[in-house]
Amino acid sequence: MSTPVLTAVHFYPVKSMAGCAPGEAAVEPWGLAGDRRWMVADDDGALISQRQHPKLALASSRPLAGGGVRLDAPGAEPIDVAVPDLAEQGGTVTVQIFRDKVEAVPAGAAADAWLSAYLGTSARLLHMDDPAIRRPVDPRYSRPGETVSFADGYPLLATTTASLGALNSLISQGNHPEEGPLPMNRFRPNVVVDGTAPWAEDDWRRVRIGEVTFRAVKPCGRCVVTTTDQHTAERGKEPLRTLARHHLIGKALVFGMNLIPEHTGVLRVGDEVEILD
Repeated sequence: MSTPVLTAVHFYPVKSMAGCAPGEAAVEPWGLAGDRRWMVADDDGALISQRQHPKLALASSRPLAGGGVRLDAPGAEPIDVAVPDLAEQGGTVTVQIFRDKVEAVPAGAAADAWLSAYLGTSARLLHMDDPAIRRPVDPRYSRPGETVSFADGYPLLATTTASLGALNSLISQGNHPEEGPLPMNRFRPNVVVDGTAPWAEDDWRRVRIGEVTFRAVKPCGRCVVTTTDQHTAERGKEPLRTLARHHLIGKALVFGMNLIPEHTGVLRVGDEVEILD
């Protein structure tokens, strides 16, 4: 088998919106630079994601100089949102992202109005001002001081093209072959690796991608977002139906591996990938 290589890098400035696929990206302690530093919440501070509003898939977020974002969506005029000033916004507010309560800075009335109009419900945009202190990684899988952005739980998510190929083969043999083949964007990874065996990532413990080494800490259990077509926002049954039949680890329907960086650096498409443990 050929040497595994990094074939794609993705980051998502606003959680649950479409993101970016640059040729390279800096790795920070809490994830790729610019990845999921913004999130959408309801009036109570609870996360709004594609789980509740699949049409978030059709909205895009692009980075601006200084850490801001440009939001765009069908039927809406694009809006540029600058990084909010902590003092001007009156401090942080508490948001709920799964089991975690996290302090975040409101983006302001204009961004909130844009989101609320697009989603058809009251929504707020919030920014993580200091990811070094705001949200610890689950201590069951991390070391003291390790933190994460508004990602689901870990700094980076890795997937492999071989596993996607194996999954699509299983879907083609199942009860709903018309739903396949699925593209990789269903799984919203940060890094995509080519040249491995199918499902090899399930057993990774430590991996080097280019100049950066990572601990592989937990296979990624998947949710209803993976059934959402990222170009139409329509939902089906796959891949969850097939993962439930063919790729359970414990009780989790698994696709991909969560990574925690051991140090900072830059990832570049074409980087060699070495499985260290």
